Formats: sequence, C-alpha cells, structure tokens
Amino acid sequence: MSAKVFDSDASLDERKLSWGLQPSEVGGRPFTVIRAEGRTFPSHRCLVPASEFRHRSRGKPYSFSLADDDWLYFAGVWRQATRDWPEAYAILTIEANDDVAPFHDRQMAVLRRDQRMAWLDGTCMEEELLRPLPAGTFVVSQPRETYAQAVLAF
Repeated sequence: MSAKVFDSDASLDERKLSWGLQPSEVGGRPFTVIRAEGRTFPSHRCLVPASEFRHRSRGKPYSFSLADDDWLYFAGVWRQATRDWPEAYAILTIEANDDVAPFHDRQMAVLRRDQRMAWLDGTCMEEELLRPLPAGTFVVSQPRETYAQAVLAF
C-alpha cells in the first residue's frame, strides 16, 4: 500500500510503506491502527487515500463511502526503517460517527479532500481534524463478495 508522507524537512513524497508499525514485543503483531484520542502527532504524518472502508458487524460486511462520491483520506503516522523493521505506517482511529456507530464503535480517522494539507503540514491541532464527520457523510452498503480494487488517486 502507498501513503502520502510528510516529514520534518517539509518534503511531500509518495512512497510505498509497509502497513504495520513494529510491535513492542518480539514476535508480537504489528500495530496497524492507533487510537488518536488524547495524543499529538507533531511529525511523521501521512495520508492513505481510499474510496471506501469496511467493517464487519453481526457477521456481515458493510462498506462506507462518502455520500458525495469523493475520495476519502485516512490520517496516519509513519516511522522510518530500523535495523529490525521496514519503513511503515499505521492508520489512526477515532470514535465512530453517526453513520458508522450502528455497525462499530470506532472507525479510521477520515479526512476530506480539503483537510489533507492541514493534516500534513500541521497547521491544525489534532482535535480539530481527528473527529467524527457529521451524520450523513457516509453511504452504507453491503459489498458484493468479489470486486476489483479501485485505483488510488491523489
């Protein structure tokens, strides 16, 4: 998966990163999501573009896409490679908005197109951007079992 990456030297770069930050214990599972509440992310912010996200509820898959058919962007953080782990990222999670709440209590932190640079350049505080979007933002559907993965666009 690729992510838009912004680092401390103010360069915007698209690169392929592994999904999952290094676990704290040897043999542990990588961190693919991180709870955003009460945390700050002053550097190493990234965006992951998507056309939808999914949650399973009561054994059924549900798809959530923006009601206006625009791309959505997951707020994330990345870490540079170490001797033991590749350069990687994780997606931030927040409380579910009203559209997602009937299916799951949490969701990935979704940013709209006009919020991308505010996240990457740090001009907005985390609590201004990493919050549930208003009710009616998402269209909920049950995906078909087979589908072709959409091409990512920035």
